[in-house]
Amino acid sequence: MPGNTGEGRFGAAKRSALLEELREKRSRRTQAERPATRSTTPRPAPRAFDFSQLPGHKQIRLQHSAAEMLEIEVPYFREQSGYAGPTCMIEGRELLNFSSYNYLGLNGHPQVRQAAKDAIDKYGISVSASRVVAGERDLHGRLEAGLARFYQTEDCVTLVSGHATNMAVIGTLLGPKDVVLTDSYIHNSIVEGARLSGAARVTFPHNDFDWVEDFLDRNRGRYERALIVAEGLYSMDGDWPDLPRLVEIKARHDAWLMVDEAHSVGVLGETGRGIWEAQGVDPASVEIWMGTLSKTFSGCGGYICGSAALIELLKANAAGFVFSVGMAAPLAAGSLAALEVLEAEPWRVTRLQENGKRLLEKAQAAGLDVGEARGSAILPVIVGDSARAAMLSDYCYKAGLNALPITFPAVPEKQARLRFFLTSEHEDAHIDRAVEIVAEALETVRGRRLPFGTAV
Repeated sequence: MPGNTGEGRFGAAKRSALLEELREKRSRRTQAERPATRSTTPRPAPRAFDFSQLPGHKQIRLQHSAAEMLEIEVPYFREQSGYAGPTCMIEGRELLNFSSYNYLGLNGHPQVRQAAKDAIDKYGISVSASRVVAGERDLHGRLEAGLARFYQTEDCVTLVSGHATNMAVIGTLLGPKDVVLTDSYIHNSIVEGARLSGAARVTFPHNDFDWVEDFLDRNRGRYERALIVAEGLYSMDGDWPDLPRLVEIKARHDAWLMVDEAHSVGVLGETGRGIWEAQGVDPASVEIWMGTLSKTFSGCGGYICGSAALIELLKANAAGFVFSVGMAAPLAAGSLAALEVLEAEPWRVTRLQENGKRLLEKAQAAGLDVGEARGSAILPVIVGDSARAAMLSDYCYKAGLNALPITFPAVPEKQARLRFFLTSEHEDAHIDRAVEIVAEALETVRGRRLPFGTAV
């Protein structure tokens, strides 16, 4: 009988032989699973990858070459010094400035600046963590409560990027069994959010709600959830949708409605509350209100206003919120102060709307093509091809006007334009002189012969 040596029914020698046999069997099995021969295909020689060979970089070089052929400067990434108000300083020159969306002039307001400075002293610059774990500050809750009150919704959540807000929200709420209907003029962030979600993506002609209704009549039953997305004020054209009609359509077809108010809050409505105030719509009839803090609210980031359930869901599941650092304290404090000034000084909204009407009227009187613009804080001057739009911007810059070109593929090639952003701080003389400069420069640009095949 075996004793307490731990050898069981086998002695040490027999157990060792058995283990060796098992190892040999395992080795033979592994060898059998391997390919009989190695691939004879030669591997490419190792090299450092040259990013300049990518199509995107080649397009950049093409644009620079086109600018040289046209004898103009590339208008992007010009360094500004100081505060960007109705005028700005670039390369030591003061220019009329129509390229900053500081719509109500709050970026330079003393109360807004002081709030940001005080927040740095109290909280530092970064909150140093995701809000879920350790980055929550009282400023976040106060800003969100203020925005929810402003929109007359139950709750609000803020994120550190406006672009990421749209991507995170749509990507969180929708999936492969759903559909997203977006206006053909919708912002890139909406397009990317729809792509991220995996939902079917349907683009409808700009502001064509008969098309939307017809599509839903025929196809709504194919999808679990449907989301319609529009902008409160379209950033390239300065026009807006018929919100009551959209509300009616989404209700009849059991769809959600999302309105991106990046450019309409602070701009539309008697007190700047956006398109719902301007068109007399109950804000509760829209499921998702989105906006950015970088324009009227003079900060950086995005927000969603809506029901308490929606906000709770996003705070727990939206990757752009859960896995991102919380909004920096001075930005949250500055945007909160900007909201307070907006509510206390509605005359700023009135002044901006007066400026928008004046710019539209002056531009039309000068024979400029302003497309569908309706006299808000955004006005395009449509030129046609991208090369002439770039040339026009260059001529205006040299004459003392900062207005940037928008070219293909941001807009269709024959819709290239200069885009004007207005503020409540622009004076009548600023607006009148800007129109004069554009009209004079446009005559020169139209009369200039382009190098064959030039595209910017």
